[in-house]
Amino acid sequence: MVEKHNYVCEEHKVTTQDGFILSLQRIPVGRSGESPGNRVPVLLQHGLLMDGITWLLLPPELSLAFLLADNGFDVWIANTRGTKYSRGHVSLGPYDPAYWDWSWDELVAYDLPATYKYVHVQTGQKLHYVGHSLGTLISLASFSKDQLLNMLRSAALLCPIAYVGQMTSPLARNSAQNFLAETLYRWGILEFDPRGEAVIKFLKDICKKTGIDCTNLLTSFTGQNCCLNSSIVDVFLDHEPQSTATKNMIHLSQMIREGTITMYNYNNEDENRKHYGQPTPPVYKMKNIPKHLPIFLSYGGADALSDVNDVQRLLDSLKDHDGDKLVIQYRADYAHADYVMAENAKQDVYEPLIAFMKLQ
Repeated sequence: MVEKHNYVCEEHKVTTQDGFILSLQRIPVGRSGESPGNRVPVLLQHGLLMDGITWLLLPPELSLAFLLADNGFDVWIANTRGTKYSRGHVSLGPYDPAYWDWSWDELVAYDLPATYKYVHVQTGQKLHYVGHSLGTLISLASFSKDQLLNMLRSAALLCPIAYVGQMTSPLARNSAQNFLAETLYRWGILEFDPRGEAVIKFLKDICKKTGIDCTNLLTSFTGQNCCLNSSIVDVFLDHEPQSTATKNMIHLSQMIREGTITMYNYNNEDENRKHYGQPTPPVYKMKNIPKHLPIFLSYGGADALSDVNDVQRLLDSLKDHDGDKLVIQYRADYAHADYVMAENAKQDVYEPLIAFMKLQ
């Protein structure tokens, strides 16, 4: 995806403290091939059921990863555990139940710190961070616990996910309310593979039962994207969607049903005590995000996953943030996939984002 457009691509491997072997791709220079020099690193973190290809779906002159490289940045692309390029583990394989025993809490505790530290050590510099969707949730949770900030220059949050209680996506909401992920888990399906028979059958059942029009599965999840070229959906389907842990889907379903942002709830006081030392799961407190952290936040009016009312809740908790450190962008016609696949994302989102980074 990178080299065919005449950019350099390096492969890097990072091992997390709990043994997952993650793949990181690096685009060290732009297409003009100038020497790497002292470029500022940027880490790109994809969303749920996606992988690092997220940032390479658009043609090179429109895609964020290549635009950053051409603008003098040292670009690093992360791939979360369980996705195609990060399925390694020091002792477990994808057929071991323990391999899938994680939710996004573990991405906060292990994946994100491992990738941050690796990029920081390799480049000797603080980095910019760009997250899309779940990539924003894990970073917000980290920042709320005062983690990783000493290695960070700024954070850009596209389709920020913190609260999801008001999510309008009919498919996601119905899946949560029908306890889809919990049922799969009980059946021993610990890998949530959106291309797998079990998941497809369940989604079709939900569509049939609830009368949701699922002819366009992407829209059923994301909301009506304004600006996707029809050919990009084919590119998307060549690479995505990717697997995650069913336990991760349970965690997100809990958040949709309860409107909270807490650690995984074992729904059993003794189990919660065993893991957390308290009967209820600890809360990630968004208002604890340091007020001086430079944040670029962009959200869309048509986004059915990162709903405007949920984003408003997040913004309310950031209301004391230093005014000159928080840039908020609202695109009325954008939905969830537009942020990584829209033909006009370059001028609408990426150029303002790159300008913001250059000021930090």
